[in-house]
Order: sequence, then structure tokens, then C-alpha cells
Amino acid sequence: MRNTQSVSDDDPYLWLEEVSGEAALAWVAERNAETADVLAADPAFAPLKERLREVMDAADRIPYTVRRGAHLYNFWRDAEHVRGVWRRTTLEQYRKDAPEWEVLLDVDALAAAEDEKWVWDGARVRHPDHDRALVRLSRDGGDAVVVREFDLGTAEFVDGGFEVAEAKTRIGWIDADTVFVGTDTGPDSLTDSGYPREVRRWRRGTPVEEAELVFEAEQTDVSAWGHRDTTPGFERDFVGRSLDFFRSETHLLRPDGALVRIDVPDDAVAYAHRRHLVVTLKSEWLGQPTGSLLAFDFDAFLAGDRTPEVLFTPDERTALAGHAWTRHHLILETMHDVSTRIEVLTPAPDGGWTREPLVGVPELSAVSVVDTDPDVSDEYFLDVSGFLQPSTLYRGLIGADTELLKQAPDRFAAAGLSVEQYFATSRDGTSVPYFVIGPDHAVTGPGPTLLYGYGGFEVSLTPYYGSVTGRAWLERGGTYVIANIRGGGEYGPDWHQAALGADRPRAFEDFAAVAEDLVARGVTTPAMLGASGGSNGGLLMGAMLTRYPELFGAIVAQVPLLDMTRFHRLLAGASWIAEYGDPDDEADLPHLREISPYHRLAADTVYPPVLLMTSTRDDRVHPGHARKTAARLRELGHPVLFHENTGGGHAGAGDNEQAAHNSALVHTFLWQRLAGPATG
Repeated sequence: MRNTQSVSDDDPYLWLEEVSGEAALAWVAERNAETADVLAADPAFAPLKERLREVMDAADRIPYTVRRGAHLYNFWRDAEHVRGVWRRTTLEQYRKDAPEWEVLLDVDALAAAEDEKWVWDGARVRHPDHDRALVRLSRDGGDAVVVREFDLGTAEFVDGGFEVAEAKTRIGWIDADTVFVGTDTGPDSLTDSGYPREVRRWRRGTPVEEAELVFEAEQTDVSAWGHRDTTPGFERDFVGRSLDFFRSETHLLRPDGALVRIDVPDDAVAYAHRRHLVVTLKSEWLGQPTGSLLAFDFDAFLAGDRTPEVLFTPDERTALAGHAWTRHHLILETMHDVSTRIEVLTPAPDGGWTREPLVGVPELSAVSVVDTDPDVSDEYFLDVSGFLQPSTLYRGLIGADTELLKQAPDRFAAAGLSVEQYFATSRDGTSVPYFVIGPDHAVTGPGPTLLYGYGGFEVSLTPYYGSVTGRAWLERGGTYVIANIRGGGEYGPDWHQAALGADRPRAFEDFAAVAEDLVARGVTTPAMLGASGGSNGGLLMGAMLTRYPELFGAIVAQVPLLDMTRFHRLLAGASWIAEYGDPDDEADLPHLREISPYHRLAADTVYPPVLLMTSTRDDRVHPGHARKTAARLRELGHPVLFHENTGGGHAGAGDNEQAAHNSALVHTFLWQRLAGPATG
């Protein structure tokens, strides 16, 4: 039975939105203990956690790198380096089975020295000299970071260098003594979403609050940003603002401070590369369809020329997946029915482009360009993997042979498993692709199956080798399914926009159609079918729980979004109004209440068992969503388990120990509910 009855507008569980409130944390501790008694006490839990931690810490993982000048940089975690080390090596060393690494920053040592649970959040290395970096460190995994200047020659933080206190800062190099920065400098310096509203030009040795203001966004915008293009011979400054999650404005910042608007549609993605202005379309423009990739002569465009060079045009089954520049070429990644294809495009000196395929890309695989060196060479690093195929990393030079650099070993027993792609028919007749990884069900019959989905923000779910899923689920006889539902980007912007706002139920209907198709094909039964998703995928799980409970035997929602009437008032939630709608707008509130799982919970509905997981340190999706929903389910007498990690941010885990623990909880819960007592 489905019920749209809503809770009172006087939410009795608002107190659980107090992230660090004494009563709220006491409630969390009680729920965590209950969950541990049910899941962590399972005899299979500890050995499973150990096996998952083993693959996360494995020394023979591929250490993926980014090139910065003569060095290849990598961040690495393992059993010895729980919080990780930032390190670098040379290509000559990287070719070896056991490269010699120069450790730049040991985050474990820093955390111990400063008695702070630092989590690495990346670094901006100054280009083109590669002598300094702006290191970003998060307290226990939150989105807010501190920034410190780091000397790559001495491998030490710069005494008296650039340093920014904890905030959702945006910062980037202009030159050796100047940066663009947006951060919390006091009243009105942040947007309603909690991101920088200002862009300042900050000179070394001066207070950031006194830095020159060069650009401001509106209070209701998502954020503002500044960027220096340091390409030799094409040095330019840009500033801009994100009007919402999908719309933005970009301006060329002249040396005299004048702003020149890059006059493209505000839902397009545009950037300058050497003499080109490159534009990805999210709506029709200049006679070109949504999802196209266009190039213009940058100077001619500023002078008013709107004649595009069309680099990619989508069709019904093919979409742009990404692109990357080398020194003389553009590598174009596309997806045809969620399978990758790669072409090499070359601009001619007198205009026009030539194109050739990059051969050797297997079907039903994930092929991605890991890194290029666009200012210096035509080098590229290419990662090839599949659901049952561990990653292989290649290095190539366009026009020359490729070399195999690294190959990951098998992490789980794949004998007897296969990969199939099927298409389910959604309620409105739309064909929805999905991947099935598992045994031959014509032989084994229906079995425990885990269905995963996301369906939002134009995020595509592509094939990948999942060591954790392999060990925790596939090896035990389970089947794993990925649904490429609307709201994602698998077929370009139109696929995403079909499930925006009041049309969000289309994503829910797509996921339910896949669930029904799995049963119709004999892959599983409703009692043996589980579903999982996180963040926006957690909203999807809430929708499955409250709209289609009869289709599932268990549901897991991680760091979920569940109260759709208050999401915009919690942490970064205001930045997602363009995806869902505005609860303060009378035109949007009805559909938001309709899709809000928290408000659809009812006493007289039979729900499958549900596990809700969140993090106290998640400063993106508020832990109150999961807390309040668990409390409401308990009040109504429904089966629910709740686990809140005290650290880890939106990822839910700040290190491999936490990640292995969380994953073992999830898969123990699912195996208990879908396959009976755990068997391995």
C-alpha cells in the first residue's frame, strides 16, 4: 500500500538536526550500539571487514598520478599510512614495479604532531614553475578546509606563507606572490549555500581580509571563483559566478579591472584553451543541439564572431563523456549505450579539425583519460577496466605506440561470472539500460541481487572494476546490478533534464522498472532484491522505500537526502535548488512534499528492512536527514537500523579502516536480509 500522508509541519524531530547537540549525539550512540549488536556481531562481519580492508590497503594497487613538470604526483593510503602520504616520482622510476617515491607530506605524522584528524583534500601546484603548492586539509573529512602554502623543494610548509582558516575556500595561483581567493572573510562574504561570494586578489604578506576585491556574486548564487590561465603565451584572468548548480557566468578580467562577459548560454560550460574557446552545450544554441561540443577562435568570439567548429554532435544513443587536451590534440571520450569510445581530434592551422579513433577500446568497459600534459607534449595516460577486468594503465604519445605501465591483479574470484546489458521499459515507455554482473541465472535460478542507482546531477554510472563489491557480494554468489536511470548523464543533458524538479519521479519509475525487469527475467525475486544508493542516490532509496516497498527485500541509504522541505536550509542544500526545486516557492513546494520520503512515511505500510548511514562530519548533506527518518520509522514501528560515523565527511569515511567497517556493515545487512544467515 502506498500512502502520501505527511507528518505535521511542526516537525517533532528538529532537535536531531543539531549536529553536535548533546541529546542528538546520545540518540546516535544508542542507535549505533543497536546496529553493532545486529551487524558487527554477525560471525561473518569481522572476516569480511578484514578482507575488504585488505583490498583497500593492498600494496599492488595502481598508484595513479598527475604530471606536474618533471614529476608524477600521487596520494597514497595503506595499512602503514592510514591518513596517507603525498609523494612524487619520475616517469623512469614509475615504469618500475617498485618505484622510488619522494614523500612530500605525511598526513599521519602531521595529524599526530598537531593532534588533529587531518584528511587530505588535494593541492594546487603552481604552474609553470612547479615550486610551490597550496595544500588543502580537512578536519575529519568535511568539505570545509584549511589551506597552507607548501614548498616542494624543501618539502615543508612555508613559514609566513599563504594560509587560510577553515572554510569552503576557493584558491588558485596567479603568480609567485599572488593568488585568487574566495573564503570566509566575515559578514556577506559567503553565499546562502555557504560558498565564497567574493573573489579577491591576495598578495603575499597582507591580510586576506584586506585583499583587493575584484568580483562579487549575488547572495543567492552558489559561489564565485577566479582563475589564472597560466598557459605560456596565453596568460589570461577569468572570474565568474555559479548562479545555481547548472548555470554560470564567466568573464575575462582585463588588466585594468574591466570585465568582458563570455557571451554563451548560462547553462553551457565554457573555457579558454590557447586560441580556442571551448563550449559544451546543455541546451540548443546557434543551431546546434543539446550535448554538442563546440570550438571558437577566442579572440574572434570576443569580437562578435559566432561561427562554431563542431567537435561533437550527440545522437539518441551517444553522448559526450569528457575530453582532454594534449599539446597538439584533443582526446574526445563519448558513450554509446554507456560503453566508451575515444577519438583523437587535431586542429589544423588554417581551421577545421581531423579525427581518428583510438583503437583497442573494449566493449562494456570503462576507458578514461587519467592525465595529459597539455603545455608540453602529446603524452596521455589511459586507464582501461571493466566489471570483471581489473584496471590496466597505459601511457601513450598520440601518433606513436602505447606502453603498458601498470596492471592491477584480480581482487575477487570471477570464475562463472558474466556481464550483460539489458533495457527495461519505464512507465512512460522510455528504454532504460542497466548492467547485470553475476552468475548465469538460467542455470542457478533467482538469487540475492543488489541494485544500485543514483539518477541525478548529470552523473553517469559507467562500468568499473569494484574490488569491494566483488569480495563482499559477487564472490558469495550475489548478483550486482547498476541502473542507468534518468537524472544521470548517460545520454547527455536531455537524460538529466528529463528528471529535474517536478519530473524527479521519472528517475524513481526508471529504477522501479529495472527492479521489475530483474524479477521478470528470473534474476531475482522481490524478497531477494536489495537496493542501495548514497547522497542523491539516498533520496532514490527513500523513494523506493515509500513508493515501491513491495519490490524490495532490503534497502540501504547512505548519507541520504530525505527531507525535501528543509534540504535548502541545511548546510550546502541551497546549492541544489536547481536540481529539485525551491521549498520556499509555492509553485515548487507541492511536488517537493510529494517526493519527500520523510513526509511519505506512514504507519499502515509494510516497508522492507532499511539501513540508514550518515556521518556527523558530513557538511554537505546534513546528517539530520538520516537521523530524523530513522526516528520517524522507529516511532511508526517499522524495522530500521541506523549507523552514524563520527568522522569522514560526505564520503562517510576518512580512512580505509572506516571505509572497510562501513562497507562490511552494508553487505552484512544485505546478506542477512536477502540470503539468510551469512555464509562467507
